[in-house]
Amino acid sequence: MAIQVDVAVLGGGPGGYTAAIRAAQLGKSVAIVEMDKLGGTCLHKGCIPSKSLLRSAEVYATLLEADKYGVDVAEGAIGLNFGNVQLRKEQTVEQLHKGLRSLMKKHGIQIIEGKGRVIGPSIFSPRSGSLAVELPDGEMESVVSTNLIIATGSRPRTLPGLEPDGEYILTSDEALVMDKLPKSIIIVGGGVIGVEWASMLQDFGVQVTLAEAGARLVPGEDVDVSAELTKILRRRGVRVLTGIQLNTDTYEQKDGEVSISAATEDGNVLLTAEKLLLSVGRQPNIEGIGLENTDIQTKNGAIAVNAFGQTSEPHIYAIGDVIGGVQLAHAAAHEGLIAAEHINGGKPEALDHHLIPRCIYSRPEIASYGYTEDRARALGHEIKTGKIPFQAIGKALVLGEAEGFVKVIADNKTNDILGVHMIGPHATDLISEASLAGLLNATPWEVGQMIHPHPTLAEALGEAMLAVDGRAIAY
Repeated sequence: MAIQVDVAVLGGGPGGYTAAIRAAQLGKSVAIVEMDKLGGTCLHKGCIPSKSLLRSAEVYATLLEADKYGVDVAEGAIGLNFGNVQLRKEQTVEQLHKGLRSLMKKHGIQIIEGKGRVIGPSIFSPRSGSLAVELPDGEMESVVSTNLIIATGSRPRTLPGLEPDGEYILTSDEALVMDKLPKSIIIVGGGVIGVEWASMLQDFGVQVTLAEAGARLVPGEDVDVSAELTKILRRRGVRVLTGIQLNTDTYEQKDGEVSISAATEDGNVLLTAEKLLLSVGRQPNIEGIGLENTDIQTKNGAIAVNAFGQTSEPHIYAIGDVIGGVQLAHAAAHEGLIAAEHINGGKPEALDHHLIPRCIYSRPEIASYGYTEDRARALGHEIKTGKIPFQAIGKALVLGEAEGFVKVIADNKTNDILGVHMIGPHATDLISEASLAGLLNATPWEVGQMIHPHPTLAEALGEAMLAVDGRAIAY
């Protein structure tokens, strides 16, 4: 007998479970089909475990500089127990996993563990969109729903000639479960994931080479942020190589090391290390989920949807990484809310991608929303900017983390805030105020008029907003 529900969700990551909860709140009967663990990549192979490791690395790095804070530590008293680092990570993940399952129970959402595929018209339904689910014991289950939400996420991209083997060539999936740290590593890709791993592993004492094919690190961020990040990482000991082209035909593994040659502006170099980590983006999971049984259209390897997540079959929605675009957990969650509201007959606001905050959890952190300066100019805006270094902020000096800055970009004619870019301590926590300003269409002057408590890091944002019109007090 098929399971009948109002809404079925294929994939239990942040997009999927958020959509499921909102649909249940709206009175729908809901089932989630998840082939691995509820929480998806974010909880088990991405956001949470990586941030746990980054936190341990940050604490370790701080302890090594304890004397800077007037704290004397006996020689040899500080040690890194990477096994316990991994244990803490697993405990954090499991605590959140249990909480998530409790949320499903609270909202009456049925969890079906198994690999789901969309099927075409059948005896269960005259239209495509039902799910055939292969359960762990090999048995099959059918889930028939009025609406289907596809939220199958993404997986790490790889490079031809550098296929992951789990030992010498890794993706973030394998790196997260390493039982011991390598002495050295080559990280291929200087985007968000590569930069986070470079920062983390350098703090753990690993010799890091960060190789980026583009002209600069984190190319999606403002050029000033990229330059500051590169300077800081190099100062910390990371070997940063940009504009580099790897010759994958030269890859070798022998005597417990990997090597690969690469072309740079200054000629060919040979890179060697114990391991190589691929961080070249993520690929939507559209294969093996039965799209061929539907009229759903894809574009550039992702499912094509409208502003509310509807595919070319209006009763089937898709959200999150599987639709490409901004592959961020919080974006997927918001897309899930929109899809559920739309299924219920509501008229939700379409997601404004311009307002989605972007966060990088390196040391120092990076956060932004809106246009970079180059992008704003390219779009024809006459701009004005305000920029405040954290060195001018008392709380940053107190923390001993005064590197970086806050930069605000505004339209000189309309006074609209076009973008906010931060690199510095707790930037990922500070960006929300800037995003709210964008949502409310506030001007830099209005944000600057808000009383920011002293001493706080948030003063940097207030001062940068005032600096747009030459009114900064602290700098």
